[in-house]
Amino acid sequence: MDVRTQAAKAEQFRKLHHGPKMLLLPNAWDVASARILEEAGHPAIATTSAGIAYSLGYADGERISREEMLSMVARIARAVRVPVTADLEAGYGTTPEAIADTVKAAIQAGAIGMNLEDLAGEESLVELPMQIEKIRSVREAATAAGVPFVLNARTDVYLAAIGPEETRFERTAERLRAYVKAGADCVFAPGLTDRTTIAKLVKAVEAPLNILAVPACPPMVELEKAGVARVSTGSGIMRAAMGLVQRVAKEIMVERSCDSMFTGATPYIDLKRMMLRQSSAANG
Repeated sequence: MDVRTQAAKAEQFRKLHHGPKMLLLPNAWDVASARILEEAGHPAIATTSAGIAYSLGYADGERISREEMLSMVARIARAVRVPVTADLEAGYGTTPEAIADTVKAAIQAGAIGMNLEDLAGEESLVELPMQIEKIRSVREAATAAGVPFVLNARTDVYLAAIGPEETRFERTAERLRAYVKAGADCVFAPGLTDRTTIAKLVKAVEAPLNILAVPACPPMVELEKAGVARVSTGSGIMRAAMGLVQRVAKEIMVERSCDSMFTGATPYIDLKRMMLRQSSAANG
């Protein structure tokens, strides 16, 4: 992908955060899932770091290498026409220089944006000054590459239940405001599910807010009314697919039947057509 095309896709993706409708952003974990999501009409696709890691035999949490993660991102970006933003966890590095290298590699892979989280361990966050420096390095590396890379800066205060509950909102708002000031285009607060608190955070950060779709979330229409700009699925679609695999596997063993395997299955010919199209596109 040439730089001008990639830059145009990045701007296209950025505008989706400011449209009249909330951006519903599904997360893919391989080429087949990405092609299915594209054919369903989604104007952009994100990747799921957990989904990619699981599909390649790794646990979540940067146990997969940056090279293996971006290899799948590159396959997905080549296979679809819509913009692809990559979930790159904590950036695969602890210094601004390492984060800049990740951004350069992501752009080379065809991504037009990324997620960057601030979790430093199971129950701790990267110190705020360092996370700000990392975000600035993302911005600088992308500018040098000539791509208006869309950075979704994430804080895990709510998801990891860090600190006393009564302090979490202000801590989240403080971090997300700082991330926007440092150059983030969108901010992400996974684990936040209360509608009133979400609406309050939208006003507090004054930037596009991303919410993670989980069972406890308000309905999409309520999130849109609250001012949420983007809702992503994380590893949810991938885990839904794995749930079907589990059900089929048990049915075969216990009931000696394959009935559920055929219910709602994507036809063989449809998947073959999707892969033939993406192969043709990749070969020019």
